[in-house]
Amino acid sequence: MVWNLVATVFAGLGAAGIALILRSLTRKKLPKWIVPVAAGLGMLGYSIYNEYTWFEFKTSQLPEGSVVVSYEANSMIWRPWTFLFPMTDTFTVLDRNSVAHQVTDDGTLAQLVLYRFERSYTDHVEHSVHLLNCEKGEMVELNEQKDMVAGSLREVVQAAPLYQMVCR
Repeated sequence: MVWNLVATVFAGLGAAGIALILRSLTRKKLPKWIVPVAAGLGMLGYSIYNEYTWFEFKTSQLPEGSVVVSYEANSMIWRPWTFLFPMTDTFTVLDRNSVAHQVTDDGTLAQLVLYRFERSYTDHVEHSVHLLNCEKGEMVELNEQKDMVAGSLREVVQAAPLYQMVCR
């Protein structure tokens, strides 16, 4: 986060410097207010660039065997440009190396680990172990004692990327 702040300040300084050069090249015909406006636009532009490239940057850092199975693109009122172009701020990753299949009377069960990445003022990562019944398309979250977490039962559609990666 500190490096983002430093980069934002330098983007503002760079844009202000360009405005100063343009002002001197036009022999001060450009108004004085162009310099702080350019600095503000430079900082805003870098912040927007940083927000929209976060998803690609984080996915490029994932280890081999990791696959993005879902993501959320949201709009926020304090970022009006996100209503035109929603920003990805949350995504879920499947660790394919952690998938373990077991054949039971109920069908094939797959135990897997999902990582949920969330962008906020600091990046937040949660991991959880899940059990997926490939025949019924039902998935539950498991706690540390390998017991089912209450209220975590959800259906997974066969067309979903998670189901395709785990159960095919």
